[in-house]
Amino acid sequence: MKSLPFLILVLAAIAAGDNSSFVPRDYILLDCGSSGQNKDKENRIWNGDTGSKYAPSWLNSVSSQASNQESSVPQYPYLTARVFTSPFTYSFPLGAGRKYVRLYFYPSNYSNHEATDAFFSVTAGPITLLKNFSAYQTAVALNMDYLIREFSVNVSSAGLNLTFTPSKNYSNSYAFINGIEIVSMPDIFSTVTPLLVSGGTPIRYPIPDDWAMETVYRLNVGGQAISPSGDSGMYRSWADDSLYIYGAAFGVTYGADKNVTIQYSTSVPEYIAPIDVYSTARSMGPDPTLNTNYNLTWILSVDNGFFYLVRLHFCEIQYPITKVNQRVFNIYLNNQTAEEGTDVIALTRGIGVPVYEDYVVLTSGSGMTDLWVELHPDLKAKPEYFDAILNGMEVFKLQDGKNNLAGPNPDLPPQPDFEPDKIYNKKKSKFNSTRVIVGGVVGGAAIIGLVFLVVLVLCKRKKKKKKKGKDAVTSDGPSGKIAPQCFKKFAETAEKCVSDHGIERPATGDVLWNLEFALQLQVSAEEAGELMVDGISDVDGGPVMMDGKKDVDDPSMDSRTTTVTSTSTMSMGGRSIISEDSEGLTPSAVFSQIMNPKGR
Repeated sequence: MKSLPFLILVLAAIAAGDNSSFVPRDYILLDCGSSGQNKDKENRIWNGDTGSKYAPSWLNSVSSQASNQESSVPQYPYLTARVFTSPFTYSFPLGAGRKYVRLYFYPSNYSNHEATDAFFSVTAGPITLLKNFSAYQTAVALNMDYLIREFSVNVSSAGLNLTFTPSKNYSNSYAFINGIEIVSMPDIFSTVTPLLVSGGTPIRYPIPDDWAMETVYRLNVGGQAISPSGDSGMYRSWADDSLYIYGAAFGVTYGADKNVTIQYSTSVPEYIAPIDVYSTARSMGPDPTLNTNYNLTWILSVDNGFFYLVRLHFCEIQYPITKVNQRVFNIYLNNQTAEEGTDVIALTRGIGVPVYEDYVVLTSGSGMTDLWVELHPDLKAKPEYFDAILNGMEVFKLQDGKNNLAGPNPDLPPQPDFEPDKIYNKKKSKFNSTRVIVGGVVGGAAIIGLVFLVVLVLCKRKKKKKKKGKDAVTSDGPSGKIAPQCFKKFAETAEKCVSDHGIERPATGDVLWNLEFALQLQVSAEEAGELMVDGISDVDGGPVMMDGKKDVDDPSMDSRTTTVTSTSTMSMGGRSIISEDSEGLTPSAVFSQIMNPKGR
């Protein structure tokens, strides 16, 4: 009878709905090529695979240490690797159910093996996870020092076998692995049947329980990156979404109001996504006229020829959005209508209540392609605010009909002076120094162009005023004053143009896009009488301000993530009295958007 109180507590927890973080049954951290135990920077304990029970024999493998290690690379589990010149299998005795399998790679020279020679395949039972995979080529193409590939597989009662096989298509090929992580996970894919978005009316598309998936993107939209220790039980990593925003139309980011508490439910327990995901968001911005003329867009590079599960996380976290039909928007995937009339309050019945929606899209062809995720206000619903919101996004690749998840290695960027061996010997190549010089020249030219274009626009506007007569200044509003939003956009664009790293500098088209966007902000502010006067905004609530969520001293912080609304007010403004065909800002070709977007 001593077990009765415990049984009562268990039943009570089940009845009430357990919304706490998930506690995995199986949790393995294997530091390949090492012995003993090592603690990583998040205080997780990695166990060396030397003498491990997970491998029956070490005859076909050697333990090796990286020839060097970049300062940005964590010591564990990337310091050592297990190297294979023939097929090798790890066998993990696990309980039945779905597991996260994370593979850690640091492409370096190991012993007498060159980083560029590592081409291999990885299988998990009957599922091909990677095929002819080059960690070196992938890391260089993505501009990354190390890689983590995350998969979700359904394990039978017999456990899981991970097999590494060097490719036969390349001479001197070998396989290697730095770390293996296996974590039990709850059923987070079959509770909601996703909509298949393929043109026309979306239909339900159930995903078989035994299908394997690869996590391609996991983004904390509007917030900072979340490390595995900050996740809600499954040690997932959530990246900053700002790197994937299209063009200059990145909207605004903000955190939850102080008096808003995230309230999980039985249908959306905490392990679906941590509080930090739902307590930050990105919306389109405070100007309803501008919002009707662009789509809030993310562009994600994916492999062609696969189905993808796209999970969007929503939660209203700021007042005054508490009622139905205050913020209603449409969702588009690859320019197809995924859902119209999305109203987070209507879905959740309250502020601070999370919800997620699942969609499936198909990509065809070969090589890589871009997956577009777009949000736009639903003008037909005539909501109180012309706006859209998103808190988090996950994209999973689904296995094909041949039990395959492997895609091609990404193409190396065109770099005529590129010398692969110097990456891993910490020597600066001629290309690197040349890129900095050329980048500085291009950045300076871009700044000059920016200044010239702005001066040209202002001169033209001034001439127009003079032609109207001496009363033109009075009738057209204050002259020589610039709207804070316009100035902020101009300053951000200028800062981007002189970034130290070429990959962070905008293309010429993006610069022009930014300029037009800034000009339209100025025009809109003039029409609304919101120009800056002696450094103080003419409108109540003031200009968009920072809430301190980002560290402005952090050099790695993208400037696009620093624009946030105040957490004390919604800073949206009222809905402008316009119809779908009314006058307003006319979107030009550089916006690459449409006034009344409709999926094909």
